[in-house]
Amino acid sequence: MSIKRISLIGVPVDVIQPENLENEVLELLAKPGTKQIVFLSIWNLLKARHKGVYSECIQNADLIIPISKSILKGAKFLKKDIPVRYNPFEAVIRILSILDSHYKTLYLFGSSKKTINKAEKNIKDTFRNLRVIGRYGGYYPKSVEDDIVEAIYKAQPSLVLLSDGIKEKNCWPYKRRNRFSTSIFLYYKDAFGIFSERVKRVKESTFNKGHEIFVEVLHNPFKIFLLLPFMWYIIVLVWYRLFRHN
Repeated sequence: MSIKRISLIGVPVDVIQPENLENEVLELLAKPGTKQIVFLSIWNLLKARHKGVYSECIQNADLIIPISKSILKGAKFLKKDIPVRYNPFEAVIRILSILDSHYKTLYLFGSSKKTINKAEKNIKDTFRNLRVIGRYGGYYPKSVEDDIVEAIYKAQPSLVLLSDGIKEKNCWPYKRRNRFSTSIFLYYKDAFGIFSERVKRVKESTFNKGHEIFVEVLHNPFKIFLLLPFMWYIIVLVWYRLFRHN
C-alpha cells in the first residue's frame, strides 16, 4: 500500500510519502464514483471530532493530507506513525502536474468571475496537457445549484478543484456525492486567489516552521482566540497518552 491511515484523537489522518502521491492519485482516478481529497489542518481535525456532516466527510474521505505541524507533533507524542506534512498549494501544483502528465481534465469551481478567469488562464499556461472542461464561480444563488451539479456530472472531469465562495467547503462534494458518477473533488480556499495572483502565498520558510498561523493573525486579529482550541488539543493528547491505548 502507498498510504497508511492512522487515527489521531479519533480522527483519520493518512501517512503518504511524496513519491507515492502520483500512484495514489492515479488509483483514485481509476475508482468509480465520487472521490475526495481533504487538506486537514489542526482546526479541522478538532472540528472533525464532533459528530455531524463534517465528521462524516472526513471519516469517508479517500485521502486525508495533513497541513499543520501540530498534527505531526501529536502523532509523535502518541507514538504513532508520523505523517508527512504538505504545503496545500504545493500539493495542488503536484496533483495538477500528475493530471497534466496523464492528459486528464479539470473543472474549476469557486471565487469571483474575474479571479476564476485569471486563474484558468494561468493554469492553462502552466499545464499545457491538462484540459479545463468547465468552470463556475462561487458565491452563487441557491437557485442555480442543480445546474452546477448537472454540469459537473455531464463533464465528468478527472478533478474538480473548489476554492473560496463555496459555502459548505469540503462538505459540498460530500453531501452531493451520490449525484456524481466519477471525479475527484479537492477544496482549497486560496487556490484560485493564488493562481490569479490576487492572494500571496505563505513563504516556504514560514510554512516549514509552522508559523503560518501568525500570518493569519496579522490579517485577522480575532484568530488569536484559536489559542483556546489549541490548548484543548494539548489536553486531549495528554488524555489519550495516559488513558487510551490502541
